[in-house]
Amino acid sequence: MKFNYKAIWIGCSLPLFLCSCEEDIPEMVELPVPNSIAVDTDAGDWQHVMEVDYLSEISLSAPDDVDSDAYRAELGLLAAIIEKMNPEQEKRASYWASGGVLRWNQICRELVAKYNIALPPGAIPDVKKPVANPPFAARAYAMLSVAQHDALIAAWKLKYTVGRPAPSLTDSRIDALFGSTELPSYPSEQSVIAATSIKILTTLFPLETDFLYRLAEEQVNTVRCGGTGTESDIEAGWVLGDFVASKILERASSDRMSRASDPEGTYISFFKIDPSTVPVAWISLANPKVLPILPMYGNIKTWHDSLAVFSALPPPPPNVGTTAFNTDITNVKSISKNRSREQWRIAEFWADGGGTYTPPGHWNEIAEELLVEAQWSEVRTARAFSLMNRAIMDSGVLCWYAKYKYYFPRPSQIDLEIKTSTGIPNFPSYTSGHSSFSSAAGTVLGYLFPDQKEELQRQFIEAGDSRIFGGIHYGFDNVEGRNSGIAVGKLAISEGRNDGADN
Repeated sequence: MKFNYKAIWIGCSLPLFLCSCEEDIPEMVELPVPNSIAVDTDAGDWQHVMEVDYLSEISLSAPDDVDSDAYRAELGLLAAIIEKMNPEQEKRASYWASGGVLRWNQICRELVAKYNIALPPGAIPDVKKPVANPPFAARAYAMLSVAQHDALIAAWKLKYTVGRPAPSLTDSRIDALFGSTELPSYPSEQSVIAATSIKILTTLFPLETDFLYRLAEEQVNTVRCGGTGTESDIEAGWVLGDFVASKILERASSDRMSRASDPEGTYISFFKIDPSTVPVAWISLANPKVLPILPMYGNIKTWHDSLAVFSALPPPPPNVGTTAFNTDITNVKSISKNRSREQWRIAEFWADGGGTYTPPGHWNEIAEELLVEAQWSEVRTARAFSLMNRAIMDSGVLCWYAKYKYYFPRPSQIDLEIKTSTGIPNFPSYTSGHSSFSSAAGTVLGYLFPDQKEELQRQFIEAGDSRIFGGIHYGFDNVEGRNSGIAVGKLAISEGRNDGADN
């Protein structure tokens, strides 16, 4: 589907209750419109994730001078739009003014929740209707965040190269809905965000294409209604965002995710299970039997240097029957028989099972709360999500590699008396995905929000403990998953300290 720049914008709006093509997506949480935002004038010099010089590879027409007749005509059109704006348009403009990056992250989370449903027995995976399990979700959040991050850095570079002032600073007829800004208008950052977001998300969730394009069109229309950009600002933003997203998708096409589900079961020979280190191997406890979840996910391409990521590979777990093993399984069994009310609460709060955002999405929601309070620019917000989500994904890759390298049994496989408080995930036990995802995310967020570091550490420790309280992980699953997640989080922090953003 091609975006229509000439779409009818007078009276164009969507209801607050958003509907997709198959099932309803819940109403998005209301967010405040920031009072003031630092514009990060140097963001165009920040480091991209991808080693691509986007602006040298893309062909954009030189924008008209602000004193030209063509640009004056654009300003006149914008003034006419604002004059005829109705209350519903103002409401929708307010929705997007709370943050385009934040809004698309919410939309991605809701789509993950919608598609986070296991395939029925015997069903063949369908790329048009993916199963948004935690590894899939981690990759989706990372792809979206990187596309937004790189596109906005390129947009900031172009903004301050061209130097076109905001329309309200050029034409007295234009009263920006949410106040004037010092941020140059060419290209429109909201158009950039819309273009990158729908290109990534329609690739991941192709059945939602019509729904996502309606949202993107609405976001672009609110640039007009809000008085923040003209048609040439919007078009340049769209072309740039679309181009950057195409580069992210090009990378994704060869990251080996297409082979992660491994329906032929080649993971068994690939990992070469050694009976001397895995005397009691994991077996699926799913009934009826289904394929394990993405056994080759541990072999997909990481965002950070793979040697650095895999230097944090956890050591072998204690063998079944050893003192260390017996101590941990005894603890799990004791908890399963005598769960306190608080342990039940924690296990349920962090369960993040079917129909939810998944554990990676849970941490995106935690990040959203911090980012709303911080009131950062779009480009700095995108950087935060990019740093965190790449760490989450890479920690998941490392975790999944460990799961199928060590092939360790779940506690309830060894002791049938252990009663779980939640469903038993259909993949090996060691290490804990929750602990890996959460510690990576919490470590990065602790760097970005140092005043919240202790609370974030408490949360990621609790997230790991929740799986012990639920009866589906051992203590050593949790501890080693946490250690590897922290190590990957520190890789992201090292990058953040050198990317030019001066956090």
